[in-house]
Amino acid sequence: MAARVAPDWLAMITGGRTAVAASGAIASTGAMPHWPIVLIVASILSLKFDWIYWWAGKLWGRGMIEIWAGQSKRAARNYARAERWAEKLGPIGFLIAYIPMPLPLMQVVFVLAGATGMSLKRFLIYDYIASTLWLTGYFILGWQLGDAAVAVLNWYAKIAGYVAIALLVVVFVSTYLAGVRKARDAEARRAGAGRD
Repeated sequence: MAARVAPDWLAMITGGRTAVAASGAIASTGAMPHWPIVLIVASILSLKFDWIYWWAGKLWGRGMIEIWAGQSKRAARNYARAERWAEKLGPIGFLIAYIPMPLPLMQVVFVLAGATGMSLKRFLIYDYIASTLWLTGYFILGWQLGDAAVAVLNWYAKIAGYVAIALLVVVFVSTYLAGVRKARDAEARRAGAGRD
């Protein structure tokens, strides 16, 4: 039998949203009386790497965003949009940055905080407040789902290993097929060039 990490420990180690929601669900059943500690520690640990983006902004300014965008026009447009939002929102951008969305808003907000000269102390305070509010929301969501969420989590824990293996197989097979397709296309181009 494989060892499992309890959601409360996982939340306190990673600060992850899913683990916090799972902790809320378990706490609603009365099985986690130490839930306030879990929430506080998870909020602190969710910040563990955010300061690095602030620091990158302090060191390189907007150049960091340009590096992320690279040569892709689409990525440059997305980063430019995220940057406009971050500049308009100011400190409220920290709250918005935690919304799960396909824009790289969180990293842009953090880099711009460093680039604009925000102190590390202020950055960490804003970041902690935003993180705590969002994690509290995830915790409450888990709490509201309660027993039903615990049942789903227990069921998923039984099949999680198989899901991970299936995902790995999909990644490897798709990578292999893309390589085969690329080799076939290259061969066809060489054959076409040889006839000319």
